[in-house]
Amino acid sequence: MSKLEDIDALIKETLTEEEAKFYDELEEQNVFQMIGGLFEGKNKWIMYGMNFVTLIFFGLFIYCIVQFFHAEETKELIKWASGTIIFLMGVSMLKMFAWMQMDKKAILREIKRLEIQVSSLSGKHLE
Repeated sequence: MSKLEDIDALIKETLTEEEAKFYDELEEQNVFQMIGGLFEGKNKWIMYGMNFVTLIFFGLFIYCIVQFFHAEETKELIKWASGTIIFLMGVSMLKMFAWMQMDKKAILREIKRLEIQVSSLSGKHLE
């Protein structure tokens, strides 16, 4: 067993059944679980709204690209290229916000694991 598994085993020995179950739920998640986690909790409505806006921006981005390739005058080319850049930046910023939220949740999960570990290990040494 590795040191990490030894520590996990020691922690689980000191936890109650309910605490051990909570500790297991804090395991590292894969990307799909993290994305699903964005749509849970108090602020899930924000994520639904932001994804809706992202779809609209992506549609407008595609529309601007199509119009750019059909434009013949320089003024129109500049207008559609500007729209393309603005909507692509909008999509990028909204996606970056979602990734930051996933990172925040991962950090909070690790902090909770550390709290449980510190509490468990301090209780084990006091006995």
